Amino acid sequence: MSNRLHAFINNEIYHIYNRGNSKQVIYQDAQDHEYFINLLLVMNTEKRVASRVNKVKDIENIVDIGAYCLMPNHFHIMIKQQKDDGIILFMRKVSTAYAMYYNKKYKRTGGLFEGRFKSKHIGEDRYLKYLFSYIHLNPLKLLDENWKTKARYPSIDMFKFLTLYMHSSFGEYYRNEEIVINKKAFPDYFPTTSSFIKELVSWFSLGEK
Repeated sequence: MSNRLHAFINNEIYHIYNRGNSKQVIYQDAQDHEYFINLLLVMNTEKRVASRVNKVKDIENIVDIGAYCLMPNHFHIMIKQQKDDGIILFMRKVSTAYAMYYNKKYKRTGGLFEGRFKSKHIGEDRYLKYLFSYIHLNPLKLLDENWKTKARYPSIDMFKFLTLYMHSSFGEYYRNEEIVINKKAFPDYFPTTSSFIKELVSWFSLGEK
C-alpha cells in the first residue's frame, strides 16, 4: 500500500482501491453503479468533465484503465498514468463527484470514502497478469466469501455468476469491447475472448481442489 510520498510515474501501472467509510456500502442500486462507471469515462480528462459521453474516445485521456470492479463497499481499478499527476487528478474528480452524488441522493453528509484512495505499483509482469484475474474474480466473494478454498459451487455456476455481474470490466473483455478500458495500453495477455475465459476458469479449478 502506498502512502504516496512519491509521485505516480507516467506509463507505469497501478492497482487503485478504496472502500466506504467504516466499510459502509457505497453502491446501493443499479443507478449508483452506472453513475460511478460513467464517471470513469467523463472524468478522464484534464478538463473539468468530458462534454459528451459518446465523444469520450475523442478526448485526450490522462489515464488508461485496464480493469475495474465495483463491489458493494469498495472498488478496484487497474490504471496507467498518461500525464503528470493524472492519477491524482482523475481519482480526485471521480471520488468527489461520486460522493456529492451519493450524499445528495441518500440525504447524508460527511466523507463517503475511507480517506485517500490506496495504491500499489505493479512492476512485475506475473503480478500484473494475476491482478487482471483478481479484479474480475472479486464478485465471486458475493457468491461465497471462501470460494477459493471450498468446492461448494461448480465452475459453470461460478462463471455464469460473473457473466451476470454487470459492475466490472468482465463484460468488456467477454464481449471484446472497449468502453471504459483501453486494452492497447496494457500487455496483450488476452488477445481473444477464449483466452480471457481460459485464464479465469483456471482459477476455478484451483478452488475446487
